[in-house]
Amino acid sequence: MEPKKTKNQGPENRNVNNEPELVTKRKKVTKEDPYAPLTDHLEDLRSVLIKSAVAITIWFLIIFSTVGWWFPVVSKGADIVVLGPFEVIRFYLRTSGAISIGFSIPFICWFLWQFMRPGLVEKETQFLKGSLPVMLMLFVTGLAFGYFIVHPLSYFFLISMGEQNFDVLVTADEYMSFLLITTIPFGLVFQLPVVALFLHHIELLTVEVMTSMRKYAYFALLVITALIAPPDVFTHMVTLFPMILLYELSIILIKRKERKEAAKAAKEEKARAKQEKKSQK
Repeated sequence: MEPKKTKNQGPENRNVNNEPELVTKRKKVTKEDPYAPLTDHLEDLRSVLIKSAVAITIWFLIIFSTVGWWFPVVSKGADIVVLGPFEVIRFYLRTSGAISIGFSIPFICWFLWQFMRPGLVEKETQFLKGSLPVMLMLFVTGLAFGYFIVHPLSYFFLISMGEQNFDVLVTADEYMSFLLITTIPFGLVFQLPVVALFLHHIELLTVEVMTSMRKYAYFALLVITALIAPPDVFTHMVTLFPMILLYELSIILIKRKERKEAAKAAKEEKARAKQEKKSQK
């Protein structure tokens, strides 16, 4: 006997088991809801980009309006020339833009941190939260190393070498390009210890790997030095030395971290064994 067919039920009668219905309304990405739809992440990323652009714009207006104050600091007494009226404004705009981006980096890092935090596990969150100030300090240290050591040494060395056979004229654009090349890359390279610690934190790098790959790492650092530093041996040596120190510092920090982790694990194991022995009694 065939079962009796029933008519289609209305929307109000379909959920007969009182099962929770799917909620299609999008929610804001929070730490409690890290698995939000892609559109929510795109909206948050758009917010990060807008806030970063606002921070850069504010700094740009401040810096561009104080050209007379910071220009002697940037030029550092170098004899630079301009080849036309438009080059003056182009130099001021380009320099103001570069400085404003540099000053906006702490704000941009904070905005990115707020964006990434919901999708990170607790282990990664703790590491990055404690590393942000260190990353900023290392970036500023790298910029200072490039500005006070690499830039003047390489610039005046190359100028003096050119003056032996030529009348050297350095335009404002060329000077600015040279200044950026000899400063910003070092701010990035000085992040090496933080990157190494993070890779070790997520179990992708060990001391054994770094020590066994030391000679290849030195060669890679030499190649990086040749790419970011001016083409003279003296500047290469001055630039390579702190990079090697940073690599060795990374090894020391990872060794120290591994010793702490081993001591903590041994302490926990000892406490666990003591607890088991106590429970057996």
